[in-house]
Amino acid sequence: MGLGLKGACEGIARNPDVSGKVTGTMILAFAFIESLAIYALVVSFILLFANPFVGVGA
Repeated sequence: MGLGLKGACEGIARNPDVSGKVTGTMILAFAFIESLAIYALVVSFILLFANPFVGVGA
Protein backbone atom coordinates (compact mmCIF):
# COMPACT_ATOMS: atom_id res chain seq x y z
CA MET A 1 0.00 0.00 0.00
CA GLY A 2 2.90 2.30 0.71
CA LEU A 3 4.33 1.82 -2.75
CA GLY A 4 0.93 2.56 -4.26
CA LEU A 5 0.64 5.77 -2.27
CA LYS A 6 4.18 6.73 -3.29
CA GLY A 7 3.32 6.21 -6.95
CA ALA A 8 0.11 8.19 -6.63
CA CYS A 9 1.90 11.10 -4.96
CA GLU A 10 4.56 11.10 -7.66
CA GLY A 11 1.94 11.00 -10.40
CA ILE A 12 0.01 13.90 -8.88
CA ALA A 13 3.25 15.86 -8.44
CA ARG A 14 4.11 15.40 -12.11
CA ASN A 15 0.61 16.16 -13.42
CA PRO A 16 -1.69 17.91 -10.90
CA ASP A 17 -4.55 18.02 -13.41
CA VAL A 18 -5.25 14.29 -12.97
CA SER A 19 -5.26 14.31 -9.18
CA GLY A 20 -8.96 13.39 -8.92
CA LYS A 21 -8.61 10.40 -11.23
CA VAL A 22 -5.43 9.18 -9.53
CA THR A 23 -6.95 9.58 -6.06
CA GLY A 24 -10.07 7.65 -7.03
CA THR A 25 -8.06 4.83 -8.55
CA MET A 26 -5.78 4.73 -5.51
CA ILE A 27 -8.72 4.47 -3.09
CA LEU A 28 -10.25 1.68 -5.18
CA ALA A 29 -6.95 -0.21 -5.19
CA PHE A 30 -6.61 0.20 -1.42
CA ALA A 31 -10.12 -1.20 -0.98
CA PHE A 32 -9.21 -4.28 -3.03
CA ILE A 33 -6.02 -4.78 -1.00
CA GLU A 34 -7.87 -4.47 2.30
CA SER A 35 -10.65 -6.82 1.17
CA LEU A 36 -8.02 -9.45 0.33
CA ALA A 37 -6.59 -9.14 3.85
CA ILE A 38 -10.06 -9.45 5.38
CA TYR A 39 -10.80 -12.55 3.29
CA ALA A 40 -7.54 -14.12 4.47
CA LEU A 41 -8.47 -13.35 8.08
CA VAL A 42 -11.92 -14.93 7.66
CA VAL A 43 -10.45 -18.07 6.06
CA SER A 44 -7.88 -18.39 8.83
CA PHE A 45 -10.60 -18.09 11.48
CA ILE A 46 -12.68 -20.72 9.70
CA LEU A 47 -9.74 -23.10 9.58
CA LEU A 48 -8.88 -22.37 13.19
CA PHE A 49 -12.31 -22.74 14.78
CA ALA A 50 -14.34 -24.84 12.32
CA ASN A 51 -11.66 -27.05 10.86
CA PRO A 52 -13.38 -29.41 8.38
CA PHE A 53 -10.35 -31.74 8.35
CA VAL A 54 -10.55 -32.72 12.02
CA GLY A 55 -11.87 -36.26 12.38
CA VAL A 56 -11.65 -37.14 8.69
CA GLY A 57 -10.22 -40.59 8.10
CA ALA A 58 -9.91 -41.44 11.78
